[in-house]
Amino acid sequence: MDRNLMMERAEILVGSVDDLPTIPIVATKVLQLLDDHDVCIDDIADLMLTDQVMTARVMKLLNSPVFKPTQDISSLKRALVYLGLRHIRELALTTSVIHAFEGTSGALELNSFWEHSFGVGMVSKIIAQKIGYQDLEKAYISGILHDLGEVFLSNFLHDPFMEVLMHVKTHPIKLVDAEAMLLGTTHCEIGLSMARKWNFPESYCDVIAYHHNPGQAKIDPVLCSIVNLADLFCTVRGLNYGGREWISFKVCEEDAWTILIEAYPGMAQMDEERFCYELDDAIPDVTALVASIFDHN
Repeated sequence: MDRNLMMERAEILVGSVDDLPTIPIVATKVLQLLDDHDVCIDDIADLMLTDQVMTARVMKLLNSPVFKPTQDISSLKRALVYLGLRHIRELALTTSVIHAFEGTSGALELNSFWEHSFGVGMVSKIIAQKIGYQDLEKAYISGILHDLGEVFLSNFLHDPFMEVLMHVKTHPIKLVDAEAMLLGTTHCEIGLSMARKWNFPESYCDVIAYHHNPGQAKIDPVLCSIVNLADLFCTVRGLNYGGREWISFKVCEEDAWTILIEAYPGMAQMDEERFCYELDDAIPDVTALVASIFDHN
């Protein structure tokens, strides 16, 4: 199906929703404040402390297996110093997206969705580290955000999306292809439309739009390829919320693998079985991470 038509369809659908969740005001102010090169940690901490949900989520993520601090950090100011300004922006963005959809009910079970999303984030970070990609946290956040459009479809196109999920369970077709066939658009275009409305950085928009087709990425094909492989890996390892997707894959046969080898020739010597075996070590941490993030106690 023509991508331009799917994008037009996505923009119509997103534009027709009057009560589309928004990024919390505090998060928007934090992101704006971080654009000031003279900003100080105290100002950011004071602002973030006015949003208890964001503060709690940032602290939980910081003390999670993803960041692995040498000891628990209980002070928000110390947490911000530990993270650095760039990572504060990324965590503020992530926690805001989670909060925007919290408490909603849709065709998807949200915890399963976030389990997949955080799994892809964690595996993306591992892959990025293995190949020498410089921005590990960008890989992590991109993995978390890649399927943003699915939450929209789940909440605002509940019945049509349920038909898509049922179709995937009974036919040998990928979820993204079933969406294109039955909805006239996919979570990629929907997610891109939402990300633009929320003024996400362009590199994240690129991943959301092209994580199934990294060769078409406009900004960072390597980042899209990292997320693509992490997504496939998590899907075949059972971290998958959309029912049976009939996916089996060999790393060496994926376009994403070719893109990564072109960018990092040393990868050609990497043992694929060992590569996948080492990624498996990340899977047990994911459920615990999701549980900690959604635990309000």
